[in-house]
Amino acid sequence: MRPQTHAFLGLLTALVFSAALAGQKPTSDPTASKPQGAEAEIYQVETLAQGLEYPWSLAFLPEGGMLVTERPGRLRVVSADGRMLTNPVAGLPVVLDEAFSQLLDLALAPDFERSRRLFFSFICGSDKAHGLCLASAFFPPDGGERPALERVETLFKAEPMLDGSRQYGGRMAFLPDGTLTLTVGDFYDYREKSQGLSNHLGKVIRLNQDGTVPADNPFLKTENARPEIYSLGHRNPLGILWHSPSQQLLLHDNGAQGGDELNAVKPGANYGWPIVSYGVEYSGDQISPYSSLPAFQDPLLHWTPSIAPSGMSYYDAELFPAWRGSILVSALKGMGVHRITLSERGANDVETLFTELNARFRDVQPGPEGALYLLTDSHEGKLLRVIRAD
Repeated sequence: MRPQTHAFLGLLTALVFSAALAGQKPTSDPTASKPQGAEAEIYQVETLAQGLEYPWSLAFLPEGGMLVTERPGRLRVVSADGRMLTNPVAGLPVVLDEAFSQLLDLALAPDFERSRRLFFSFICGSDKAHGLCLASAFFPPDGGERPALERVETLFKAEPMLDGSRQYGGRMAFLPDGTLTLTVGDFYDYREKSQGLSNHLGKVIRLNQDGTVPADNPFLKTENARPEIYSLGHRNPLGILWHSPSQQLLLHDNGAQGGDELNAVKPGANYGWPIVSYGVEYSGDQISPYSSLPAFQDPLLHWTPSIAPSGMSYYDAELFPAWRGSILVSALKGMGVHRITLSERGANDVETLFTELNARFRDVQPGPEGALYLLTDSHEGKLLRVIRAD
């Protein structure tokens, strides 16, 4: 019997019972794309910036332009016309850049226009003991050509710190009450910890903006539980979103070979990894004989084979009427953006967009003017803008 099988059986039993581009101008692909189907939109894709080293996240500034994170630990400013400042934003803490370690997500505070406060997730620690960290900082409005963060403060460190090399999670979303949720992956080699409440791995955590624990977190009074935990049983959640129309916190989670999931996150709920899974090991071995059990929340939908979902947003702008009201999920292995609709019957993957670009997509975000912005996952990554072709 394989060691993984021994570990799985023990866990199952327990659970059953318990810048080079400064000055660059945007360029357009002269070929407009027209997806198939009755709700097809005709769009054109512009390259705003390129030469980004594995860009991971972007956020729009109220004064125009945007911030973009790069995996090796750089934060870039890109103006609305596509000019990327030569100098990255100074003041970031030391980011561990080993294997999949990186500067990850970026989220502006709901009152950013007034407070100028932002939050970012990153990998901190050493080669032998590192983990996911969350920090806040202030981004002054007039940084000029040499912008710098001020008052950087680390608010949270996922415990335990380990020597894993991937599957950190790291996406953030604000809830309507102003609290901040953060996804934490299982560190790949430590999947059994996803089911334990004494650690943060394989969890969604929820914090107040000052790093304290909200008084209504579900495990606050559970003995030996980490009080920050909001939900558990996740593998590598790389997308999280507060969906206002349905009043749900949505999350997508990477499976192994298949079994990527879209979930509606409920406080205190368990999503089953690794006791239930629609996927198999990369070797082809079985992960679990179960894809569903009564103790766990079932996904709204799953992707098998895997698309490797990587980012998520909600589109509610008028520029592309056929996409309005859709959830957009960027995909690495799927090399496209999946358009998802929700109904009382669940979730439906309607179509896959931008496959003609033949790119791995790390993030997808609607801009304030209704255009769609994409980050491609590459050593020579691009920031793309999707506009109407008509």
